[in-house]
Amino acid sequence: MTGGLPVLSLITWAPFVGALLIMFTARHRPQAVRLIAAITTGVSAVLALWLYVAYDRQAAGFQFYEKLPLVPPLGINYEVAVDGMSLLMVLLTAIIIFAGVFASWTVASRSQEFYALLLALVTGVFGVFVSLDLFVLFLFYELAVLPMYLLIGIWGSTGEVRPRGIFAWAYRETGVGTKEYAAMKLTLYLLFGSAFILVGIFALYTSSGIGSFSFLDLEGVAFDRGLQRWVFLAFYVGFGILAGIWPLHTWSPDGHASAPTAVSMLHAGVLMKLGAYGVVRVGMGLLPAGAADLAWLVGVIACINIVYGALSAMAQTDLKYVIAYSSVSHMGIVMLGAATLTEAGLNGSVFQMFAHGVMTGLCFALVGLVYEKAHSREIGKMGGFGRVMPGIATAFTIAGLSSLGLPATAGFVAELLTFMGAWRSLHPWWLLPAVAGTFLTAIYVLRVIKQIFWGPPSPHFAHLEDARGPEWVALVILVAVIILFGLVPGLALGPVDTATVPLVARIVAP
Repeated sequence: MTGGLPVLSLITWAPFVGALLIMFTARHRPQAVRLIAAITTGVSAVLALWLYVAYDRQAAGFQFYEKLPLVPPLGINYEVAVDGMSLLMVLLTAIIIFAGVFASWTVASRSQEFYALLLALVTGVFGVFVSLDLFVLFLFYELAVLPMYLLIGIWGSTGEVRPRGIFAWAYRETGVGTKEYAAMKLTLYLLFGSAFILVGIFALYTSSGIGSFSFLDLEGVAFDRGLQRWVFLAFYVGFGILAGIWPLHTWSPDGHASAPTAVSMLHAGVLMKLGAYGVVRVGMGLLPAGAADLAWLVGVIACINIVYGALSAMAQTDLKYVIAYSSVSHMGIVMLGAATLTEAGLNGSVFQMFAHGVMTGLCFALVGLVYEKAHSREIGKMGGFGRVMPGIATAFTIAGLSSLGLPATAGFVAELLTFMGAWRSLHPWWLLPAVAGTFLTAIYVLRVIKQIFWGPPSPHFAHLEDARGPEWVALVILVAVIILFGLVPGLALGPVDTATVPLVARIVAP
């Protein structure tokens, strides 16, 4: 706590209070629903910014500590704090949800339930990033995942570009491309991953013999190397499914493509980072020997992710699927940075979580606006939008350039650090697929931007208009963050370095 004020609890629970207020006070008053959502997420955003400024980089370590006993006989406590790594993730979540509220300003159908579920979901995300008790972390993790089923199944959209080829009949029979299929697939995959996480947490709890779920207590236990290997593998699979690791990533493109705008922003911008954060924080933080022994596996799968995701994105004709597979590729860069077990690589990994979160949040906000105005996501049908919606076109171009790693954008710094880490690691060949993925990203990003925004105009869309009113809030905030952290990367790397240096030292220690 700071000065008696439980800042982390306020950040975490403000959206949940907003969800309760919306459900009990704002029925049939859509404007009140939106205002409550904007105010409560605004509280989290302001406090997250204050937290970021107030964090003592010299002292480093976990700060703003709070602890409240929940089930003392089992060693379960509400224990929260942030270090340099979780600090950046809390800031990312606050930015994305605040922008997401404004990007969803036009949701008309059952807006009360939509915003309530959205705010409950983001409470879970905040909780995972600040929790030090692994049992409570798991509860927050489930709270972050389960509302997705309803948000996609009710407010999602069914893909208009149907799969073709020799298996088209199978797609028709199973409902591939529908929002119901995407919601069910996402939920089953992530619950499957949750089982691995729960097994890993209980394995550490029982093996430690200290009767505590606290990360700080478990960090001081020297677990057997064999136990570390299989538990790290369990955490890697469990959290990795949410991070979109190949070949357990297939829920992600369907979920992205079917989700409503704000949910896509949170899904790709924050939830996938939650998976990568779990691997780094819990897996590597508590099981350094297991992480060192299995880093080669994490790195190889990350290289597959990068190239496979980029090639898949090139093949898509639906704009939302392009961004979705792009996220699979970029999450490969996150996991590759972590696998290098170097300071530069881990800094790049955490910075890429932040940079990609903001960039992909902006992309999905823009895709939502384009779809709302043009009623189409098929790339080949659209063209010349830069003339009728110059603001949206400019923001999309900036997001795309950050995606391919243009200097002066946040994406460039993140990828450069990851590449440096790959080169300095025990497997310098990892650099080749990583650079190849960046080259492929440039191809599909520039092709999409040229076709939709800067190509010859389509007469069918001459009536379209640019973003209006509240829609500008999300775009301006996210574009500003991309450019600010690209020009001044030290804003993020300063606190992150205080968390990654001791982590690397623990993993590579003899």
